[in-house]
Amino acid sequence: MNILLVRVSSLGDVLHNMPIVADIRRHFPQANIDWVVEEGYVSLVQLNQEVRHVIPFALRRWRKHLGDKAVRAEIGTFFRRLREVEYDYVFDTQGLLKTGIIMGAARIRRGGQKVGLANGSEGSGYEGISRIFHTKSIPLDPRTHAVARGRLVVGAALGYAVDTPADFGLPEVAPNTPRPEWMPAEPYAVFFHGTARDAKKWAPANWIALGKELAPMAVLLPWGSPKEQAEAQALAAGMPNARVLPKLSMADAVMLARRAGLAVGVDTGLTHIAAAFSRPVVEIYCDSPRWKTEGNWSPKIINLGDAGAPPSVAEVVAAAKSLL
Repeated sequence: MNILLVRVSSLGDVLHNMPIVADIRRHFPQANIDWVVEEGYVSLVQLNQEVRHVIPFALRRWRKHLGDKAVRAEIGTFFRRLREVEYDYVFDTQGLLKTGIIMGAARIRRGGQKVGLANGSEGSGYEGISRIFHTKSIPLDPRTHAVARGRLVVGAALGYAVDTPADFGLPEVAPNTPRPEWMPAEPYAVFFHGTARDAKKWAPANWIALGKELAPMAVLLPWGSPKEQAEAQALAAGMPNARVLPKLSMADAVMLARRAGLAVGVDTGLTHIAAAFSRPVVEIYCDSPRWKTEGNWSPKIINLGDAGAPPSVAEVVAAAKSLL
């Protein structure tokens, strides 16, 4: 059986799609599973060794240079590669027009199916027009957890029940794997403080208070934009044990999360990656609903706060210390 998964972005959503691979393998051990994903997240999907081919999609870059001959050639190459394999099932678990178009362009065998979401979840960017590319649309409760949504869609189409804990298929760090120069040898905490939407952030004074409570444990502060870099530098100035990291590649950011002695973060992709590796994680919710993405597959994950109700410093400090 040849199966294609279409989940192109964003980082957290791609991660939350990964347990589908283990589910399929559990019920169809011989299945070949391919995946279309934005080029920036290829290294994450490639960590799952049960994915046969990762097909990079680069719309974020292409749409800025559609007039360039080289870009148009690259788009043509993408669609040719997409159509190299005849699939038994194509799953679009994102539900957008762009992912529907990818699904529509993929080839299926006679009798094959193109399956997607019949509806969005509360607050999602679901685009109903994506259903025109489906041969089958699966309805779900609008309050279904982000990890469960894709798993339930695929399970309904392939005829199996989703009744096991989420398995992200992410390997442990191999013994004696060298550490990057920026990574300390001793156990460290990482604060995933940055996120695209300011309302989802936890107050800077709170991060500084938490860092002081964790001293002398080293606190690493990553960033993904000049604005987040400035925020990280301001936080580090208030803590005796903090270090602002250099700009990291996606592969290095994943390594940062998977080797953390403790991760504390707001509702953002790298926080969820640390949780997927079952690291000790405190997830902080300030302006997004906790039910949608909270880590619920490991006792090492503590979820605090909710939309409109951020947790206090005392709550986060107590949770963090309980995990150390």
